[in-house]
Amino acid sequence: MATILVVDDELGIRALLSEILTDEGHTVELAENAAQARQVRESLRPDLVLLDIWMPDVDGVTLLKEWSGSGQLTMPVIMMSGHGTIDTAVEATKVGASAFLEKPITLQKLLRAVDQALVKPGQRPLQTTAPMMAPPLARPAPRLDGYGGGFEPASLSASPLLATAPTLAPLLHEGPRAEQSFDLDRPLREARDAFEKSYFEFHLAKEGGSMTRVAEKTGLERTHLYRKLKQLGVDLARSKRGG
Repeated sequence: MATILVVDDELGIRALLSEILTDEGHTVELAENAAQARQVRESLRPDLVLLDIWMPDVDGVTLLKEWSGSGQLTMPVIMMSGHGTIDTAVEATKVGASAFLEKPITLQKLLRAVDQALVKPGQRPLQTTAPMMAPPLARPAPRLDGYGGGFEPASLSASPLLATAPTLAPLLHEGPRAEQSFDLDRPLREARDAFEKSYFEFHLAKEGGSMTRVAEKTGLERTHLYRKLKQLGVDLARSKRGG
């Protein structure tokens, strides 16, 4: 896998791109401005740079021209912008950018651009596929003890969210258990969040912390999955260690 430098003055963008690319197996370095980007490029010689155009000190196109003019453009550079124009994209491409991504960046476009930029002569580009929906259950899911009096809502009885896997319990050891009880004597939103957090923690432990496989199992687009896990307060680092 590759060492990728992400240069963007927005903390949220840096964090999200770092999580996605790290989950793909890449080593990610971060810079919030041109000065930091120069230092990282000089010390680590990254295999690829994701470079934002609009930054407070030196804009991305100017930095790209600087690297090109000094013979330092030895790696592919993908430009990013939320306010880009056709002229800007054309200018960056002429200077040496390998691709131009417009924010908000979709997961598929990001991974496709990264795969194509990292292809070496004689290699075929990696094929990025969209997450697949989880296969249908072979049998109805057992009840969860949390539903008072053994009541099991008919609308939820066949939901994959209630699927259990007793045979996997010995493999999880200290990780989340497939069968759990929930306190329903509280506001709906709190009860729902508690269930969803346990659900995602179970699948993260089961899949060894792999966001790719969890996205496939749960049927969620991976960018949405990242945001959902952050909203629920799921500890991704702990999930990977537990896996």
